[in-house]
Amino acid sequence: MATGTECIHWYGLKVFFNKVFEIETLLSADGVESYIPCEIVTVEVRGVRKQVRRTVIPSLMFFRATEEYAKDLQTTLRGRVMLYTYVNEKWKKVPSLISEYEMDMFRLVTSSGAAGLDYFGGDSIVYGIGDRVRVTGGVFKGAEGYIKRIKGRRRLIVSITGICAVATSFIPNCFLQKIEEVV
Repeated sequence: MATGTECIHWYGLKVFFNKVFEIETLLSADGVESYIPCEIVTVEVRGVRKQVRRTVIPSLMFFRATEEYAKDLQTTLRGRVMLYTYVNEKWKKVPSLISEYEMDMFRLVTSSGAAGLDYFGGDSIVYGIGDRVRVTGGVFKGAEGYIKRIKGRRRLIVSITGICAVATSFIPNCFLQKIEEVV
C-alpha cells in the first residue's frame, strides 16, 4: 500500500451491482481501511430472525489509501466500480480527495444509529429542466446540452440551432455536471 512518503486520503467509489461488501473484502485483504454507510436491520429468513448490515446509500463506499492505489483500483476493477473524480485545471481527470474532517463528520452522523435520517447519494442531485450540463462518463461522455423532460423522463438534448435536435437515452445523474452559464 503506502510507503512513508505517500499521502493517504479518503476516496469515494460507486460500486456497480451494489456489491459493496465484496469490494470491502477485497480492500481489507490489501490492508485498506474502508467505510460503507450502513444500518443494522432485522430480517426473517425461513422463520429465523437475524440482524444484517444494509447499505443506506446503495452502491456507495469510501476507502482510505494513496492516490496511486485509488487509480490502480479503478483500473483493476474496471466495470465493477467507478472512482469519483474531477477534472483539474489541466483538464486531467484526477481522484476526488475527501478530507479527514469531512469523512469524520460523515461517519459520525451515519454511524450514530439515529432514526429519521434522510440519505441522498450523488444521484440525488436534481438537474432542473433547462439546466445546461456536460456528460462526464458513459457512451455520451463529453456531450453538452440541456435537460428536458420527454415522455416523463429527464433527457439530455443536444441541438443544432434551427436545424435539428437529438435526445439521448437516460443518463444517470452521476454522469452529469452542471455548466454555469456565462452572461
